[in-house]
This record gives sequence, C-alpha cells and structure tokens, in this order.
Amino acid sequence: MPDASEARLAELRARRARAEAGGGPERIARQHGAGKLTARERVGELLDPGTFVELDRFVTHRATAFGMDRVEAPADGVVTGYGAIHGRLVYVFSQDFTVLGGSLGEAHAQKICKIMDLAVRTGAPVIGLNDSGGARIQEGVQSLGGYAEIFLRNTLASGVVPQISAIMGPCAGGAVYSPAITDFTIMVRGTSHMFVTGPQVVKAVTHEEVSFEQLGGAEVHAARSGVAHFVADSDADALALVRRLLGYLPQNNLDEPPRAPCEDDPGRVDPALDGIVPQDPHQPYDMRDVIVRVVDGGEFLEVHRAFAANLVVGLARLGGRPVGIVAQQPAVLAGVLDIDSAVKGARFVRFCDAFNVPLVTFVDVPGFLPGTAQEHGGIIRHGAKLLFAYCEATVPKLAVITRKAYGGAYDVMSSKHIRGDLNLAWPTAEIAVMGPEGAIDIIFRRELEEAPDREAARARLVADYREQFATPYIAAARGYVDDVIEPRETRPRLISALEMLHGKRDRNPPKKHGNIPL
Repeated sequence: MPDASEARLAELRARRARAEAGGGPERIARQHGAGKLTARERVGELLDPGTFVELDRFVTHRATAFGMDRVEAPADGVVTGYGAIHGRLVYVFSQDFTVLGGSLGEAHAQKICKIMDLAVRTGAPVIGLNDSGGARIQEGVQSLGGYAEIFLRNTLASGVVPQISAIMGPCAGGAVYSPAITDFTIMVRGTSHMFVTGPQVVKAVTHEEVSFEQLGGAEVHAARSGVAHFVADSDADALALVRRLLGYLPQNNLDEPPRAPCEDDPGRVDPALDGIVPQDPHQPYDMRDVIVRVVDGGEFLEVHRAFAANLVVGLARLGGRPVGIVAQQPAVLAGVLDIDSAVKGARFVRFCDAFNVPLVTFVDVPGFLPGTAQEHGGIIRHGAKLLFAYCEATVPKLAVITRKAYGGAYDVMSSKHIRGDLNLAWPTAEIAVMGPEGAIDIIFRRELEEAPDREAARARLVADYREQFATPYIAAARGYVDDVIEPRETRPRLISALEMLHGKRDRNPPKKHGNIPL
C-alpha cells in the first residue's frame, strides 16, 4: 500500500488535473472548432515559455447559488497568475469559455481582483484575456458586485501600471466597461464581439435588425466607435501583438520605458525627406512615409489605425528610446482636426504622459473642421481635450512642423506656448492664423472687389503673403520655433533632443486632478 504522503501527492495531482481540464474534451473541441484557443493555451502562447505560475487553481464557484450545487466549474472559469514577457513580470487572467461560458461569478471576480491588487503592489502590467458570456445569472447580485470590484481596480490602477485587454470571444453587458477603462483593447476579427446590449435586445427596443458582427464586431469597433485600438486576425496574432506592445512600455508609472539596442545609426540623414512635401500646398502626402523614415528601423506600431485616420498615433523608437508619435495625416481630410481625431489624440497623449513615454509630434494641420455637424457635436469641448492633454503633459515634448500650422490648431499641437520643449520646422512650414487664401480674402476684400482682374490680383497677393508671412522664419525670430532645419536632418535632431531632455523635470501644480472637458 502507498504511504500517506504518496496518497496525498496522488490526490494533489488528480485535483490539479481536474482543475486544468476546463470544460472537458467536448467543449474544448468546440472552442477549437470556432477558431479559438483555450484559456490555458492562450496563457502559454502569451508568456515566455515556462514562466507561468498559476494562482487560485483550486478556487471554485459558490455552490450555494441558485442551481449551482450540481455544477462543476473548474477554476471557476478563469485562469489567473503571473509570468514574464520579454523577461519582465506581468500578471494575467484568461477567461475560460469552456467552463460555464466563462461567465463571471463571485469567486471568478475575486480571482481577477487578487492579481490586479498584486500588480499594483508590485508595479507590473495586467493583461486580461476576455472570453465570457457575461454575468453569471445564477449568482445574481454577487456577480454584479464582482464586476464593480474589477471596475474599481481598473480605475485605481489606471496610470499606475499598463493595462491591456484582449477580447477573444464575447464581451457583453457590464463586462465591456473593464476593457473600456484599460489602456489598450485588442479584438480578434470574426470571433470577438463587444456590446452593451445584444442584437435581440436591440431588436426588441428599437426594432433594428442587426447581426453580432454589425453591432459589435472588431471592424466596427476599430473604425467607427474607436473602442478597439487594434484588430488581429487570430488569437495567436492578438497575443503576439500584446507582446510587441509591451516591448515599448515601462512596468509602471515610476519606471522608464525599456531602451533597446539601436542598430539604426542615430546620425542617419535621409535626403528623400527633402522632397517629401509636395510643391503644391494643397496636394496630399502620406505622413507615415515621414514617420517610418525617421524612426529606428522604420518600425512603427500604429494605434487606432482605422479610427479617425486624419490623425496618426503610435509607438516607435528613436535612438533606442520608445516614443509616442502624434501626427496629422494630410492624405485624409487634409489632416484637419475634428471631434474623433481630437479624442483619439488626447487619450494617446495622456497615456504616454502617464507612463513616461516622450512625445514626438509631426504637424501639418490646416485647422479644426468647420461645419454645423462639428459645432453641434461639440468640437469646442472635444478639441479642448487634446489641448488639455498636451498642456498637462510633463514628458519631453518635441514637435516638427512639416507644412501647415494654422490657427488654434497650431497652438494645440505641442506648440512652444504650451510647454513644448523643442519645436523644429521644415522650410516648407507655413505658420499663420489662417491659410493665405483666406487671409487675403479678408485683408484685401475691398481691393479685390475693385480689381479689374480679381483672380490675377488674388493670386499675386496670395503668393506675396505666403512668401512674407506664411513661413517658419517669423516664428523662429520670436523663438516660437527653435530652429528651421533641412528635412533630412530630422532624425538626428530628434534623437539629440531626446538625449538632452532625458533628465527633464517638470511638475504641474499640486491638485487632486484636473477637470478635463470630458
């Protein structure tokens, strides 16, 4: 007969096996058939091999809940623990759709809260892999209370440790608000859905016929609502994206972002930049072409690519240092600022500032988008969010004006007047209250009305105005622009500025928090 210690070891192994079995072979096969990995497979794919340490493996559901005394729920439908990504500590929870549809009950929520508390105490990122049918109806208010406990921790951890949500299945009802509070949300094309109320409720209330994909699919949230920052083609792609994203981020708000070896010459100049801005001031160009020619190795992780495409934001490196890029996109709406782009930019700027990521802004902005739809939609309030975000940011702030910087949008885009640290301009830069055409129509209205050849007179005045006033040299003479540089020099000048500003000390007045115009 085996001795008592061997029996206890056998019992431990059996209990481990049951806890790790999920919903059983049939449900796991269905999960795979839907093109999805299991909760444990996702954790294994996400973390460095062999680093995962599971916590609360033996926690199970509250059997006293309605009808739950006859139910098996290994690990209560969520795998939690810690491990490493790129050798750095992270905490992770992974909901198991094969167990009660990944529904959230009291114990399930407590497991998630425990690792979130540990993440804040130890200063490490939290990654949530969401695949859940929502609140566990059988547990009633305890389930709702569990969500609220998670929301509270999301909020308290915001700006303290990075929080990333990967939506890898359904995420509905109250469950959507946890990812919405986190820093980045990744969705998987075709298999993930987010909505507050599902298609059946929408039909009952509004009589609209809508599919899961049309209501809350990855493409909808990436391009229209702006809820999703990234879209991946599969679970594996989403997890690889989480790993790539964390490579740019510090562990917490007290650490610096991880510096990487730079194999791209910091002194590299690029003559192709000299001709990238078209001679015709109305002709578009792709600002991404500027960004990838300047940053290390041409590697740029764009955030919110499909949403408000007139503004480009994302992460890159300069001289091995992670930086946040904010740039107008002249190829979309001429790079004008509107409601969506202002909100997109403000959120990204505030994230970078919270986690000590320097900001590099490429400016080619004709102003704010005019029209009743924008005014009635609150462009004043939403535009002020971007202004507020830049004003309160204390990280190093660099800006390069490539072409237009008109009106109030000039002020907003990391100008010297709102604590921009280094502001450079290309010779093609036009800095003015408005474009030459609009300025001439106002200043010389009477002369133009009386001119025998109005169009010829207007063209001459526009050319004179552009040559004398819409240039970077007036701003440079005032010190509003620190230097006018050849475009080819942009990379080495930015890298030099980042080195110079590495020890920057800047503080905002003591306060509980500002009142950003939400």
